[in-house]
Amino acid sequence: MFEHYPSPVIFAHRGDLTYAPENTLPSFQQALQKGADGVELDAKLTADGQVIVIHDMTVDRTTTGKGRVASFKLDDIRKLDAGKWFDEKFNGTKVPMLAEVFELVGKDKLINIELTNYSTPRDGLVLKVCELIKRHNIQKQILFSSFLPSNLKIAAQTLPEIPRGLLAMPGLVGLWARSFGFMFGEYQALHPHISSTSREQVQRVHRLNRRVHVWTANSPEEVNRLKEWGVDGIFTDDPQTAVRALGRSR
Repeated sequence: MFEHYPSPVIFAHRGDLTYAPENTLPSFQQALQKGADGVELDAKLTADGQVIVIHDMTVDRTTTGKGRVASFKLDDIRKLDAGKWFDEKFNGTKVPMLAEVFELVGKDKLINIELTNYSTPRDGLVLKVCELIKRHNIQKQILFSSFLPSNLKIAAQTLPEIPRGLLAMPGLVGLWARSFGFMFGEYQALHPHISSTSREQVQRVHRLNRRVHVWTANSPEEVNRLKEWGVDGIFTDDPQTAVRALGRSR
């Protein structure tokens, strides 16, 4: 699926996070306009089983509401403002449904869906996401990622043609995921934090014939260092800076 995109692939982390409210349609739209090859987003379920895009377990930080995401029905979470906290010009921005992001992105960009039901791992999120992907017929654009191997296993059983990336926390906490957990798992990519990435690690993953997508590089120096090491993908909060650092026209 990556052969039609430049290397390293630039994923806009939660969209154009530095200049727009994260995980919203304006943020994703800006990122694509600035030259990102794809977007990264966080998928969760509402109380009535609808797939929405939001990072935190609560709505407190990024909306005008209070409470756990899983306690809101879709109609109620859609009444919240998800843009005003960032800048008044984004007043009225809603928490998007995953299907809306699919429609916005279209058929020529990549979408990394992080399956983030970390506090509700048995809620059926993965199956709901897979159902939406099949309905929109965009299997060739999707990359799954998660810190939970169980999520990626369900995704593999349901849509085996979609590649999966194992996320790894930085430092000692993510050591197992970066080593044995990844080496002996059925994943197509490792997604390590930049602080726990090295040239040697990239070479080790490539010897396994797998990809390395690193989060999160925001300066030209970081982007170019990762390119020099041969990483296959870069997650960034500032896609325009990353695109320019790589000498791509935008």
